[in-house]
Amino acid sequence: MRIVGIDPGTGSFDFFGMDGGKIILDTSVPVPEVAQNPKVLLDAVRSVFPLDMIVGPSGYGLPVTPIRDIIERELTLMVPDDKSIPLYDGIRMVIRSMQAEGFPVYFTPGVIHLSTVPAYRKANKMDMGTADKVCCVALAIRDQAELYGIDYNETSFILAEVGYAFNAVIGVDRGKVVDGLGGTSGGPGFITLGNMDSELAVRLGKFPGVVLFSGGAKDMSGKDDLTPEELAKEHHKYKEAWNMILESILKGVAAMMVAVEKPREILLSGRLSGIPEIAQALTVKFAHFGKVRKVGRQARVAKEAAEGAYIIGEGLLGGKYKGIVDSLELRQAKGTMFDHILLKGIELEKP
Repeated sequence: MRIVGIDPGTGSFDFFGMDGGKIILDTSVPVPEVAQNPKVLLDAVRSVFPLDMIVGPSGYGLPVTPIRDIIERELTLMVPDDKSIPLYDGIRMVIRSMQAEGFPVYFTPGVIHLSTVPAYRKANKMDMGTADKVCCVALAIRDQAELYGIDYNETSFILAEVGYAFNAVIGVDRGKVVDGLGGTSGGPGFITLGNMDSELAVRLGKFPGVVLFSGGAKDMSGKDDLTPEELAKEHHKYKEAWNMILESILKGVAAMMVAVEKPREILLSGRLSGIPEIAQALTVKFAHFGKVRKVGRQARVAKEAAEGAYIIGEGLLGGKYKGIVDSLELRQAKGTMFDHILLKGIELEKP
């Protein structure tokens, strides 16, 4: 089976595909290039046609859905129609183009859609980990199962997914996602503020989604063009920003220990976990929780989420990773990210 997974990251769009045991696509396209010409994403996928399945850029996620069933409501649930974030327009255009051309695309769930997460943990949450973070979980399950020679439903870990903009911390117990802190419900990331103090939200009133892409470690540093690599290499110069991002992830893992009491290990994934200084600092900080290591992968270029999306595609088609899809209960995912809001006196703008 020829399958490609796509990771729509904040810094880059990544693609990973395989045909049986052969890698057919392993590449990354920087976001500025995508913003200038979104069709480069279509070209990347076309380069390995024909394909049996593409696990597409699912944004906040949907229950497993083929692209032919996507109408405006589903599109907006995945990728908000927010003009303050120009990249969103590009992604929406690409999805429409893929649909018009009949690409074999499926969209997959975020943590909020998974029935394995108890309802009380979803209360007043929308982002507990986007669809790409669930893809990272699929990769981590394969990695741990193969490393220790255990069944998929015996895997147990806390995944710290440290992205260019957003972080996520997800708990997996017996091969199932049981809780998650998403990029906008957990702590701050390199670019983003993470969860927002309700008092601040009230005083802001209505605000554009682009606000969520500010207030992180980069802004704490006071250097507008700071890169994650520069922060890592010169962290003594940017001490507050360095501590902000490391402690944010540490707090997320500590909180997740409530949902996964005895994880086999703490796993790291995401762009920033590939920076040696950051990986080493996190390993030291997590050490008292147990074993810490980076998630193993086959991809040399594409990030973990793209390879995890490939794994999910292989499983959805009944291939060798069907057991991972079954363990995660992805086909049983349901609902929308609006379903668990308990607040009174408000009107949410639903698609």
